[in-house]
Amino acid sequence: MLRDVALLFLKLGALGFGGPAAHIAMMRQEVVERRRWLSEAEFLDLLGAANLIPGPSSTELAIHIGFRQCGWPGLLLAGVCFILPAACMVTLIAWAYVRFHALPQVAGIMYGIKPVVVAIVLQALWSLCRASLKSWPLRALAMAATAMTAAGVHEIVTLLVCGALASAPRVRRPLLSLAPGVIAAGALAIGEPITLSRLFWVFAKIGSVVFGSGYVLLAFLQADFVERLHWLTSQQLLDAVAVGQVTPGPVFTTATFIGYLVAGVPGAAVATLAIFLPGFLLVALSGPLLPRIRRSVLASAFFDGVTAASIGLIAWVLYLLGKAALVDPLNVGIAIVAAALLFRYRANAVWLILAGGLLGALAHA
Repeated sequence: MLRDVALLFLKLGALGFGGPAAHIAMMRQEVVERRRWLSEAEFLDLLGAANLIPGPSSTELAIHIGFRQCGWPGLLLAGVCFILPAACMVTLIAWAYVRFHALPQVAGIMYGIKPVVVAIVLQALWSLCRASLKSWPLRALAMAATAMTAAGVHEIVTLLVCGALASAPRVRRPLLSLAPGVIAAGALAIGEPITLSRLFWVFAKIGSVVFGSGYVLLAFLQADFVERLHWLTSQQLLDAVAVGQVTPGPVFTTATFIGYLVAGVPGAAVATLAIFLPGFLLVALSGPLLPRIRRSVLASAFFDGVTAASIGLIAWVLYLLGKAALVDPLNVGIAIVAAALLFRYRANAVWLILAGGLLGALAHA
Protein backbone atom coordinates (compact mmCIF):
# COMPACT_ATOMS: atom_id res chain seq x y z
CA MET A 1 0.00 0.00 0.00
CA LEU A 2 2.88 2.42 0.72
CA ARG A 3 4.10 1.87 -2.83
CA ASP A 4 0.65 2.71 -4.20
CA VAL A 5 0.50 5.90 -2.12
CA ALA A 6 3.97 6.95 -3.28
CA LEU A 7 3.26 6.32 -6.97
CA LEU A 8 -0.11 8.09 -6.87
CA PHE A 9 1.20 11.27 -5.27
CA LEU A 10 4.34 11.32 -7.39
CA LYS A 11 2.04 11.27 -10.43
CA LEU A 12 -0.22 13.97 -9.04
CA GLY A 13 2.75 16.09 -8.05
CA ALA A 14 4.28 15.78 -11.51
CA LEU A 15 1.09 16.38 -13.52
CA GLY A 16 -1.10 18.38 -11.14
CA PHE A 17 -1.37 21.66 -13.01
CA GLY A 18 -3.94 24.29 -12.14
CA GLY A 19 -3.50 25.05 -8.45
CA PRO A 20 -5.25 23.71 -5.33
CA ALA A 21 -8.76 23.45 -6.81
CA ALA A 22 -7.50 21.27 -9.66
CA HIS A 23 -5.35 19.20 -7.28
CA ILE A 24 -8.35 18.53 -5.05
CA ALA A 25 -10.45 17.54 -8.06
CA MET A 26 -7.77 15.13 -9.29
CA MET A 27 -7.29 13.61 -5.84
CA ARG A 28 -11.02 13.06 -5.54
CA GLN A 29 -11.13 11.34 -8.92
CA GLU A 30 -8.22 9.07 -7.96
CA VAL A 31 -9.01 8.14 -4.34
CA VAL A 32 -12.83 8.20 -4.40
CA GLU A 33 -13.87 7.22 -7.93
CA ARG A 34 -10.97 5.18 -9.36
CA ARG A 35 -9.28 3.50 -6.39
CA ARG A 36 -12.11 3.73 -3.83
CA TRP A 37 -9.72 4.33 -0.95
CA LEU A 38 -12.19 6.76 0.62
CA SER A 39 -15.92 7.32 0.52
CA GLU A 40 -17.24 10.68 -0.63
CA ALA A 41 -18.05 11.61 2.98
CA GLU A 42 -14.56 10.68 4.21
CA PHE A 43 -12.94 12.70 1.41
CA LEU A 44 -15.09 15.72 2.26
CA ASP A 45 -14.19 15.43 5.95
CA LEU A 46 -10.49 15.48 5.10
CA LEU A 47 -11.01 18.41 2.73
CA GLY A 48 -12.79 20.36 5.46
CA ALA A 49 -10.02 19.57 7.95
CA ALA A 50 -7.32 20.66 5.47
CA ASN A 51 -9.13 23.95 4.87
CA LEU A 52 -9.24 24.74 8.59
CA ILE A 53 -5.47 24.82 9.16
CA PRO A 54 -2.83 27.15 7.72
CA GLY A 55 -0.75 26.15 4.73
CA PRO A 56 -1.39 24.74 1.25
CA SER A 57 -4.75 22.98 1.40
CA SER A 58 -4.13 20.50 -1.43
CA THR A 59 -0.80 19.41 0.05
CA GLU A 60 -2.39 18.96 3.46
CA LEU A 61 -5.21 16.98 1.87
CA ALA A 62 -2.58 14.68 0.32
CA ILE A 63 -0.97 14.27 3.74
CA HIS A 64 -4.34 13.47 5.33
CA ILE A 65 -5.06 10.84 2.65
CA GLY A 66 -1.63 9.26 3.16
CA PHE A 67 -2.23 9.09 6.92
CA ARG A 68 -5.69 7.57 6.44
CA GLN A 69 -4.26 4.84 4.17
CA CYS A 70 -0.94 3.96 5.80
CA GLY A 71 -0.64 5.75 9.12
CA TRP A 72 2.44 7.80 9.97
CA PRO A 73 4.62 6.43 7.13
CA GLY A 74 1.85 7.26 4.67
CA LEU A 75 1.50 10.77 6.10
CA LEU A 76 5.16 11.51 5.41
CA LEU A 77 5.36 9.68 2.09
CA ALA A 78 2.25 11.22 0.52
CA GLY A 79 3.33 14.75 1.35
CA VAL A 80 6.93 14.33 0.22
CA CYS A 81 5.96 12.60 -3.03
CA PHE A 82 3.40 15.30 -3.85
CA ILE A 83 5.89 18.11 -3.20
CA LEU A 84 9.08 16.58 -4.64
CA PRO A 85 8.38 16.68 -8.43
CA ALA A 86 7.39 20.35 -8.38
CA ALA A 87 10.28 21.28 -6.08
CA CYS A 88 12.80 19.63 -8.43
CA MET A 89 11.20 21.23 -11.49
CA VAL A 90 11.15 24.68 -9.90
CA THR A 91 14.80 24.31 -8.87
CA LEU A 92 15.77 23.59 -12.49
CA ILE A 93 13.76 26.59 -13.69
CA ALA A 94 15.42 28.77 -11.04
CA TRP A 95 18.85 27.57 -12.27
CA ALA A 96 17.89 28.53 -15.84
CA TYR A 97 16.54 31.86 -14.61
CA VAL A 98 19.77 32.72 -12.81
CA ARG A 99 21.94 31.51 -15.70
CA PHE A 100 20.01 32.98 -18.63
CA HIS A 101 18.03 35.74 -16.86
CA ALA A 102 14.74 34.63 -18.45
CA LEU A 103 11.89 32.25 -17.72
CA PRO A 104 11.27 29.27 -20.00
CA GLN A 105 8.44 29.88 -22.46
CA VAL A 106 5.40 27.90 -21.42
CA ALA A 107 2.59 30.11 -22.69
CA GLY A 108 1.41 27.72 -25.40
CA ILE A 109 1.28 24.70 -23.09
CA MET A 110 -0.56 26.63 -20.37
CA TYR A 111 -3.00 27.99 -22.97
CA GLY A 112 -4.21 24.43 -23.60
CA ILE A 113 -4.02 23.23 -20.00
CA LYS A 114 -6.10 26.00 -18.40
CA PRO A 115 -9.45 25.15 -20.09
CA VAL A 116 -8.96 21.48 -19.18
CA VAL A 117 -8.43 22.52 -15.57
CA VAL A 118 -11.69 24.48 -15.70
CA ALA A 119 -13.50 21.34 -16.89
CA ILE A 120 -11.88 19.20 -14.17
CA VAL A 121 -12.91 21.60 -11.42
CA LEU A 122 -16.44 21.87 -12.85
CA GLN A 123 -16.89 18.10 -12.81
CA ALA A 124 -15.53 17.83 -9.25
CA LEU A 125 -17.72 20.69 -8.06
CA TRP A 126 -20.83 19.03 -9.52
CA SER A 127 -20.00 15.70 -7.89
CA LEU A 128 -19.24 17.28 -4.52
CA CYS A 129 -22.51 19.25 -4.62
CA ARG A 130 -24.54 16.13 -5.32
CA ALA A 131 -22.81 14.17 -2.56
CA SER A 132 -22.78 16.70 0.26
CA LEU A 133 -25.34 19.47 -0.28
CA LYS A 134 -28.37 17.32 0.48
CA SER A 135 -30.42 19.95 2.29
CA TRP A 136 -31.42 23.50 1.49
CA PRO A 137 -29.63 24.97 4.55
CA LEU A 138 -26.33 23.47 3.39
CA ARG A 139 -26.94 24.70 -0.17
CA ALA A 140 -27.64 28.14 1.21
CA LEU A 141 -24.40 28.04 3.19
CA ALA A 142 -22.45 27.08 0.06
CA MET A 143 -23.98 30.00 -1.85
CA ALA A 144 -23.31 32.33 1.08
CA ALA A 145 -19.66 31.19 1.14
CA THR A 146 -19.31 32.00 -2.55
CA ALA A 147 -20.83 35.44 -2.00
CA MET A 148 -18.62 36.12 1.03
CA THR A 149 -15.50 35.15 -0.88
CA ALA A 150 -16.51 37.32 -3.82
CA ALA A 151 -16.99 40.21 -1.41
CA GLY A 152 -13.43 39.79 -0.11
CA VAL A 153 -14.12 38.03 3.19
CA HIS A 154 -11.12 35.97 4.28
CA GLU A 155 -11.42 32.26 3.50
CA ILE A 156 -10.88 31.08 7.08
CA VAL A 157 -13.53 33.50 8.34
CA THR A 158 -15.96 32.15 5.75
CA LEU A 159 -15.28 28.54 6.79
CA LEU A 160 -15.66 29.25 10.49
CA VAL A 161 -18.83 31.31 10.09
CA CYS A 162 -20.49 28.65 7.93
CA GLY A 163 -19.45 25.91 10.36
CA ALA A 164 -20.82 27.91 13.29
CA LEU A 165 -24.11 28.61 11.52
CA ALA A 166 -24.54 24.91 10.69
CA SER A 167 -23.95 23.91 14.31
CA ALA A 168 -25.99 26.78 15.83
CA PRO A 169 -29.31 24.84 16.01
CA ARG A 170 -27.62 22.26 18.27
CA VAL A 171 -26.35 24.69 20.90
CA ARG A 172 -27.78 27.59 22.83
CA ARG A 173 -25.02 29.91 21.73
CA PRO A 174 -23.63 29.71 18.16
CA LEU A 175 -19.96 28.97 17.87
CA LEU A 176 -19.24 32.29 16.17
CA SER A 177 -16.44 33.01 18.61
CA LEU A 178 -14.22 30.29 17.21
CA ALA A 179 -11.00 31.62 15.74
CA PRO A 180 -7.96 29.88 14.26
CA GLY A 181 -4.74 29.88 16.22
CA VAL A 182 -1.70 31.38 14.59
CA ILE A 183 1.97 31.19 15.43
CA ALA A 184 3.34 34.56 16.47
CA ALA A 185 6.41 35.90 14.71
CA GLY A 186 8.60 38.84 15.59
CA ALA A 187 9.51 41.66 13.30
CA LEU A 188 12.47 41.13 11.02
CA ALA A 189 15.39 43.50 10.82
CA ILE A 190 15.58 45.57 7.65
CA GLY A 191 18.35 44.60 5.25
CA GLU A 192 19.44 41.60 7.32
CA PRO A 193 22.25 39.48 5.78
CA ILE A 194 21.19 36.30 3.99
CA THR A 195 21.60 33.17 6.11
CA LEU A 196 20.04 29.73 5.82
CA SER A 197 18.72 29.92 9.38
CA ARG A 198 16.95 33.24 8.73
CA LEU A 199 15.61 31.87 5.43
CA PHE A 200 14.21 28.85 7.28
CA TRP A 201 12.45 30.86 9.96
CA VAL A 202 10.93 33.36 7.54
CA PHE A 203 9.37 30.58 5.45
CA ALA A 204 8.37 28.58 8.53
CA LYS A 205 6.50 31.65 9.78
CA ILE A 206 4.77 32.10 6.42
CA GLY A 207 3.78 28.42 6.27
CA SER A 208 2.35 28.70 9.78
CA VAL A 209 0.08 31.68 9.24
CA VAL A 210 -0.96 31.84 5.57
CA PHE A 211 -4.53 30.77 4.88
CA GLY A 212 -6.13 30.85 1.47
CA SER A 213 -4.90 31.50 -2.04
CA GLY A 214 -1.56 32.28 -3.61
CA TYR A 215 -2.47 35.97 -3.51
CA VAL A 216 -2.28 35.84 0.29
CA LEU A 217 1.13 34.15 -0.02
CA LEU A 218 2.25 36.93 -2.38
CA ALA A 219 1.42 39.58 0.25
CA PHE A 220 3.60 37.84 2.86
CA LEU A 221 6.46 37.36 0.41
CA GLN A 222 6.32 41.02 -0.64
CA ALA A 223 6.38 42.22 2.96
CA ASP A 224 9.20 39.92 4.10
CA PHE A 225 11.54 39.48 1.15
CA VAL A 226 11.11 42.76 -0.72
CA GLU A 227 10.20 45.39 1.88
CA ARG A 228 11.85 44.16 5.11
CA LEU A 229 14.82 42.01 4.13
CA HIS A 230 15.48 43.46 0.65
CA TRP A 231 16.61 40.05 -0.56
CA LEU A 232 14.50 40.26 -3.73
CA THR A 233 13.28 42.90 -6.13
CA SER A 234 9.57 43.19 -6.90
CA GLN A 235 10.20 41.81 -10.40
CA GLN A 236 12.01 38.74 -9.04
CA LEU A 237 9.08 38.12 -6.69
CA LEU A 238 6.59 38.32 -9.55
CA ASP A 239 8.72 35.90 -11.57
CA ALA A 240 8.83 33.52 -8.60
CA VAL A 241 5.05 33.60 -8.24
CA ALA A 242 4.66 33.02 -12.01
CA VAL A 243 6.84 29.90 -11.80
CA GLY A 244 4.74 28.61 -8.90
CA GLN A 245 1.58 29.11 -10.95
CA VAL A 246 2.69 27.44 -14.21
CA THR A 247 4.44 24.40 -12.73
CA PRO A 248 2.54 21.35 -11.45
CA GLY A 249 2.14 20.52 -7.80
CA PRO A 250 1.74 22.91 -4.87
CA VAL A 251 1.81 26.66 -5.59
CA PHE A 252 3.85 27.02 -2.39
CA THR A 253 6.89 25.77 -4.33
CA THR A 254 7.28 29.47 -5.10
CA ALA A 255 9.39 29.23 -1.95
CA THR A 256 11.77 26.83 -3.71
CA PHE A 257 12.40 29.39 -6.46
CA ILE A 258 13.02 32.20 -3.97
CA GLY A 259 15.31 29.99 -1.89
CA TYR A 260 17.43 29.23 -4.96
CA LEU A 261 17.64 32.90 -5.92
CA VAL A 262 18.95 33.98 -2.53
CA ALA A 263 21.09 30.97 -1.52
CA GLY A 264 21.42 28.47 -4.39
CA VAL A 265 20.55 24.79 -4.04
CA PRO A 266 20.88 24.78 -0.21
CA GLY A 267 18.52 27.75 -0.09
CA ALA A 268 15.99 25.97 -2.31
CA ALA A 269 16.05 22.91 -0.04
CA VAL A 270 15.77 24.94 3.18
CA ALA A 271 12.95 27.15 1.87
CA THR A 272 10.96 24.13 0.64
CA LEU A 273 11.35 22.31 3.95
CA ALA A 274 10.42 25.36 5.99
CA ILE A 275 7.24 26.40 4.19
CA PHE A 276 5.80 22.87 4.10
CA LEU A 277 6.90 21.67 7.55
CA PRO A 278 4.08 23.42 9.48
CA GLY A 279 1.51 21.66 7.29
CA PHE A 280 2.96 18.23 8.13
CA LEU A 281 2.95 19.06 11.84
CA LEU A 282 -0.59 20.44 11.83
CA VAL A 283 -1.97 17.44 9.94
CA ALA A 284 -0.13 15.08 12.30
CA LEU A 285 -1.74 16.80 15.28
CA SER A 286 -5.26 17.05 13.85
CA GLY A 287 -5.49 13.84 11.80
CA PRO A 288 -5.84 11.32 14.65
CA LEU A 289 -8.64 13.40 16.20
CA LEU A 290 -10.90 13.44 13.14
CA PRO A 291 -12.79 10.15 13.77
CA ARG A 292 -13.52 11.15 17.39
CA ILE A 293 -14.58 14.65 16.34
CA ARG A 294 -16.85 13.30 13.62
CA ARG A 295 -18.73 11.14 16.16
CA SER A 296 -19.78 14.29 18.00
CA VAL A 297 -23.18 15.60 16.85
CA LEU A 298 -22.06 19.19 17.32
CA ALA A 299 -18.72 18.70 15.58
CA SER A 300 -20.38 16.75 12.79
CA ALA A 301 -22.74 19.65 12.12
CA PHE A 302 -19.82 22.07 12.21
CA PHE A 303 -17.91 19.99 9.64
CA ASP A 304 -21.01 19.84 7.44
CA GLY A 305 -21.04 23.62 7.42
CA VAL A 306 -17.31 23.79 6.72
CA THR A 307 -17.72 21.32 3.86
CA ALA A 308 -20.51 23.43 2.37
CA ALA A 309 -18.31 26.50 2.65
CA SER A 310 -15.42 24.64 1.00
CA ILE A 311 -17.66 23.87 -1.96
CA GLY A 312 -18.61 27.54 -2.11
CA LEU A 313 -14.94 28.51 -2.19
CA ILE A 314 -14.30 26.05 -5.02
CA ALA A 315 -17.21 27.58 -6.95
CA TRP A 316 -15.61 31.02 -6.70
CA VAL A 317 -12.24 29.62 -7.79
CA LEU A 318 -13.97 27.99 -10.75
CA TYR A 319 -15.43 31.36 -11.76
CA LEU A 320 -12.01 33.02 -11.58
CA LEU A 321 -10.36 30.19 -13.52
CA GLY A 322 -13.01 30.30 -16.21
CA LYS A 323 -12.77 34.07 -16.51
CA ALA A 324 -8.99 33.88 -16.97
CA ALA A 325 -8.80 30.76 -19.14
CA LEU A 326 -11.75 30.90 -21.54
CA VAL A 327 -10.66 33.82 -23.70
CA ASP A 328 -11.32 32.64 -27.28
CA PRO A 329 -13.29 29.99 -29.21
CA LEU A 330 -10.44 27.45 -29.15
CA ASN A 331 -10.18 27.72 -25.34
CA VAL A 332 -13.92 27.28 -24.98
CA GLY A 333 -13.90 24.31 -27.37
CA ILE A 334 -11.14 22.54 -25.41
CA ALA A 335 -13.07 23.09 -22.16
CA ILE A 336 -16.33 21.76 -23.63
CA VAL A 337 -14.69 18.63 -25.04
CA ALA A 338 -12.83 17.96 -21.78
CA ALA A 339 -16.02 18.44 -19.74
CA ALA A 340 -17.94 16.09 -22.03
CA LEU A 341 -15.27 13.39 -21.67
CA LEU A 342 -15.24 13.81 -17.89
CA PHE A 343 -19.01 13.81 -17.37
CA ARG A 344 -19.88 11.14 -19.94
CA TYR A 345 -16.90 8.79 -19.87
CA ARG A 346 -15.09 9.70 -16.61
CA ALA A 347 -11.88 10.23 -18.57
CA ASN A 348 -8.59 10.31 -16.67
CA ALA A 349 -7.77 13.93 -15.81
CA VAL A 350 -4.03 13.41 -16.27
CA TRP A 351 -4.43 12.37 -19.92
CA LEU A 352 -6.77 15.28 -20.56
CA ILE A 353 -4.19 17.71 -19.16
CA LEU A 354 -1.44 16.22 -21.34
CA ALA A 355 -3.70 16.41 -24.39
CA GLY A 356 -4.63 20.01 -23.60
CA GLY A 357 -0.98 20.99 -23.22
CA LEU A 358 -0.16 19.38 -26.56
CA LEU A 359 -3.02 21.18 -28.32
CA GLY A 360 -1.92 24.46 -26.80
CA ALA A 361 1.67 23.96 -27.89
CA LEU A 362 0.57 23.12 -31.45
CA ALA A 363 -1.73 26.15 -31.57
CA HIS A 364 1.16 28.45 -30.62
CA ALA A 365 3.85 26.74 -32.70
